[in-house]
Amino acid sequence: MRTLRGVLIGATAFAASISASLAGPCTAEIDAMQARIDAKLEAKAASGPTGQESVGATMSRQPTPASIAAAEARLHELSAGRVSAVKKAMARARAADAAGDIKACERALAKIRHMLRS
Repeated sequence: MRTLRGVLIGATAFAASISASLAGPCTAEIDAMQARIDAKLEAKAASGPTGQESVGATMSRQPTPASIAAAEARLHELSAGRVSAVKKAMARARAADAAGDIKACERALAKIRHMLRS
């Protein structure tokens, strides 16, 4: 769990270090949503069961964010479709933000909020 916490802290620090001059019209909302997703994952990881150590973990390999998410999905029996849908919606929000399309960004974020409530 320390590794997960370290990854989340590192990702948050990286996101916070991005220059404001590169920010799109809904970058702040995207950052807030990412923080909400990260907090939800961390809370589930802290309260849930532990998994078995993989062979890769015994070979001093660092986990990737994708492998961590997959392991958490298996442990918490999250729908793979739901996890994938949240990832795709976040990608759409970021793409819309980069294009300056605030309406599309807000629609993607609204979809994520709805999925997180379900």
